[in-house]
Amino acid sequence: MKKTLLAAAAVVVALSAAACGSDDSGDSSASGGGTTHVDFGYIADFNGASLLAVADKQGLWKKHGLDAKVSVFTNGPLQIQALGTGDLDFGYIGPGAMWLPASGKAKVVALNTLGNADRVIAQAGITSMDQLKGKTIGVPEGTSGDMILTLALKKAGLTRDDVKIVPMDASTIVSAFTSKQIDAAGFWYPAISTIKKTVPDLVELAKNEDFADTVSFPTAFVGGNDVVANEKDKTEKVIGVLRDAIQYRSEHLDETVAATAEMLKLPADQVKADAANSKVLSLADLDGYTKDGTIEKWLSGMGDYFVGAGKLPSAVDPKTYYTGDLFTGAAK
Repeated sequence: MKKTLLAAAAVVVALSAAACGSDDSGDSSASGGGTTHVDFGYIADFNGASLLAVADKQGLWKKHGLDAKVSVFTNGPLQIQALGTGDLDFGYIGPGAMWLPASGKAKVVALNTLGNADRVIAQAGITSMDQLKGKTIGVPEGTSGDMILTLALKKAGLTRDDVKIVPMDASTIVSAFTSKQIDAAGFWYPAISTIKKTVPDLVELAKNEDFADTVSFPTAFVGGNDVVANEKDKTEKVIGVLRDAIQYRSEHLDETVAATAEMLKLPADQVKADAANSKVLSLADLDGYTKDGTIEKWLSGMGDYFVGAGKLPSAVDPKTYYTGDLFTGAAK
């Protein structure tokens, strides 16, 4: 991924500086005894940051005996790469990156929300997907933006070979679209809201809901393979934090929005609008969906998509990468 604009790079650096740090607030009690350091990645939106904002605000890291350093990333694949090199212990991914844990690059330790923030957007005057034939489309590869684009092209009877796809990171897509260097993009909210400030007449050609009958779009938290396999105490503590934060978020959504806005240094109304693009799941939902096989069906459906998209050579059993037993077992 190339960052071609200094302004875009400056935004990423500023976000990193603002959002990275350690939690030192809240209850002084610790489960398991002692304090364990954890490096945690996230994306600066409601889905990617809300549980970490709650964990910080409610003192959940300290409650579970953790000292957390959180670091912002622009997408899920970069976090999976950091998990592989040991620079991160845990991180957050959107649905478009789920093929990476399915291919053995990480473990899914907790499901998060069902996303509905992805869109195929186009410049004014383009009113349908079939009009994108031969056009230039920016997309962050291996993300949910890539996923929504592939699904929408297929539904329109097009393939990726029928268009000119240009891999770009998120910041570059904002700049390229607003300057009309690209005709369309596979992208997501809230970044699309930033584009709309300059290009209010952009057109939304496809959205997650268009494919709800066949594909779900779960977001998730992932752990490094070595961490999950060899650092059981740290993994259990992290899952404990996530479970407590999931419960709090489902019961106190307004407070969660406020905490997330404070963490990301964004207006609360903007974060609230971002949250509206997701279905927040409760702890009871996630425990129940794990036990009754619903999550396995979600992941299997995504696996079928990834096979068709050429990301996976064949279908993968979700049990090989979703540690549902660890997630539900933490309730005990």
